[in-house]
Amino acid sequence: MKKILTIQDISCFGKCSLTIALPVISAMGVETVILPTAVLSTHTMFKNFTVKDLTDQLLPIVNHWKSEGIRFDAIYTGYLGSAEEIEITKQIFDMFRTDDTMIFIDPVMADNGKLYAAFDEAYAKQNAGLCACADIIVPNITEACFMTDTEYREEYDEAYILRLLDRLAGLGAKTVVLTGVSLSKGKTGIYGLDTKTGKTFIYQNDRVDASYHGTGDLFSSVAVGAAVQGMPLLDAFRIAADYTALTIEETLKNPDKPWYGVDFETTIPALLKMLKK
Repeated sequence: MKKILTIQDISCFGKCSLTIALPVISAMGVETVILPTAVLSTHTMFKNFTVKDLTDQLLPIVNHWKSEGIRFDAIYTGYLGSAEEIEITKQIFDMFRTDDTMIFIDPVMADNGKLYAAFDEAYAKQNAGLCACADIIVPNITEACFMTDTEYREEYDEAYILRLLDRLAGLGAKTVVLTGVSLSKGKTGIYGLDTKTGKTFIYQNDRVDASYHGTGDLFSSVAVGAAVQGMPLLDAFRIAADYTALTIEETLKNPDKPWYGVDFETTIPALLKMLKK
């Protein structure tokens, strides 16, 4: 059985970050080890949430793992709340990376042309340095723009996406994948570049007209869970995109209207069917 370490925060209520990564990757048949960077009562879309920072616990935990001889087939990072956590994550890569370890980075920090409230442009540059350590990075267009000093555009063409991919490749990752790319009306998906071969790949599916917190975490969790088991990258991203869209569609049918997250629990059987095809 493959083993993934995922490093990100855990929101006790709200369905995002580790409360998505742990059940979804585990359901895919991959042992999932978690390293929580912080514990929040809810995710940050709620008011008056509580948070306990765990930065000072990260190195003691991984040092214990190292002493036990624990190894990982992949390390997957999501939201990292500070520059210090980014630097510690680099140390963790150095401690556990082998020639066979996949480093998968989702540089969660921005969307819709703006950085999240807790971050500034210096943080974005530090995240770019983290991405240099990766085998695969999956920024959205906003995150890619901040990391590469590119002007953000809400409307763009394929040439703009290709330039952005080229600039991302300059950061040093082996494979760069832009998420949330829409090249025609009613469509969205991914556009990727293998930096070694120079070959690009693209997948577009139907855009679902709804937005939920945690869908990026869902997409990344499925993609890394499939890729670590040897699935070709385009297939891994295709399944991740289709499954995320399906889960949003199913959540829209819920009469309770759970605005805070998607009902991935009900769609996991569909994910397993996708993986078997």
